[in-house]
Amino acid sequence: MKKKWLAAIATLALGALVLTGCGKQKETTLTVGASSTPHAEILKHVQPQLKKEGVNLKIKTFQDYVLPNKELASGDLDANYFQHKPFLDNWNKKNHGTLVSAGNVHLEPIGFYSKKYKKLSDLPNGATILVSNNVADYGRVLQILKDAGLITLKPGTKIESANFNDIQTNKKNLKFKTDLEPKLMTQFYKRGEGDAVVINANYAVQAGLNPKKDSIALEKNSSPYANLIAVQKKNKNNPAIKKLVKALQSKSTQQWINKHYNGGVVAVYPNGK
Repeated sequence: MKKKWLAAIATLALGALVLTGCGKQKETTLTVGASSTPHAEILKHVQPQLKKEGVNLKIKTFQDYVLPNKELASGDLDANYFQHKPFLDNWNKKNHGTLVSAGNVHLEPIGFYSKKYKKLSDLPNGATILVSNNVADYGRVLQILKDAGLITLKPGTKIESANFNDIQTNKKNLKFKTDLEPKLMTQFYKRGEGDAVVINANYAVQAGLNPKKDSIALEKNSSPYANLIAVQKKNKNNPAIKKLVKALQSKSTQQWINKHYNGGVVAVYPNGK
């Protein structure tokens, strides 16, 4: 009788251990590099959701556009979130890289800002426009000027790879200063340098600017320059990466992006996926 009683207790204990093991979800740590604004903020928004799904999201912030891809390629990061496809393609080409996109999340509309003029058409003949040294953004700048009727481009020019040599007609003889660091553009604007300054939305928002209200011209929402989650090719189908992208593209997150940044950052999937 005593043996039967002990055997029953052992069975119950084993059952409890099995149930406890089944109920415990194995947690995966995912380290993602990101620009502080808005990328890191958006990642923080989805942290609780991912935690429930067994993903411990760690965010490493960067203040430049160079280190995030280097650390991703070396394996120090599992993913990064700061760039658009033309930038990624250009980086891969220059560095013999094989990084890929795991999915688009949002658009940061690049804009023209000026302390002197209210709209692009007000720019005087020979005006100087300050543009960063980020070559991947040149097509975006040219598209805005083209839409404003200030320039025309040579036939066959592809916006994604365009540069200032592709201008065919420059109606106001605009001059472009292009040897400037992206993170310094807001400082040039605040000091009133140049006739207009081109600023990426993440730096504009970080400096307290509202791209929708403070810019004199803003990139259209239909732009192909959506910011994405970049990963090593071998990790594109990693379950934790897929959960991250799904959370960022969800309806609730995309609505939060549009509301939180008031047009300064635009959701790629307005209705979620």
